[in-house]
Amino acid sequence: MSIVLPGEQVPAQHVNLKLGPGLLQLSSETQQQAKLAPVIATRSGILNHSANKSKWWVEGNSRRYVPAPQESVIGVITGRSGEGWRVDIGSAHPASLDGLAFEGATKRNKPSLKVGSLIYARVSLAHKDMEPELECFDAQTHKADGFGELKDGFVLQCSLQMSRLLLDPKHFLLPLLGSRFPLEAAVGINGKVWVSTKDTKHTIAIVRCIEVVDPDGGGMDETNVKKFLSKLDI
Repeated sequence: MSIVLPGEQVPAQHVNLKLGPGLLQLSSETQQQAKLAPVIATRSGILNHSANKSKWWVEGNSRRYVPAPQESVIGVITGRSGEGWRVDIGSAHPASLDGLAFEGATKRNKPSLKVGSLIYARVSLAHKDMEPELECFDAQTHKADGFGELKDGFVLQCSLQMSRLLLDPKHFLLPLLGSRFPLEAAVGINGKVWVSTKDTKHTIAIVRCIEVVDPDGGGMDETNVKKFLSKLDI
């Protein structure tokens, strides 16, 4: 990991290169040149990449979510828009969700979403000059795979950095909480977390733990979280 500044060139190259927030690949005249076009940072932060270096992104202290393709987000339906809906995902512009962007959806069989409904979706299109577009199915299998309307439960806001931590399979918090009581969770990379439990006190415990582990709220480690949990009435 290294710190990058806006305009700085990044050594991101891969056959299946995917760029996340904070990075931009400069345009080229030909398709062959496009594969070798330089990648630059568009904001300051810590440069990260996946294990095989196919995915690159810049992680900073940005408060506003900037959509990037393939990212999972939690949004709120704010209104109808033609055959679909407008969705607030916390970005500068509302996202659009087509009525057919669900598993098995047809013109006669569409989900019945209302203003205020919560959805777990995937960003299918993100461009600086266009509204982001969402879809509620896996791009490879066209199955729901957990995407769709989120019913009941509770939604909390956390920092963008915390949401990335929770999406890391190696992070300790959600497995630790799951070992204490049954829970369902959906994490949006846009800083929203949906949780559902059978007991209100368990929901409160999850919220409290996420707040104290969040780098913006103290960054508590696993050992101290276990001590913290032992003091809660769960």
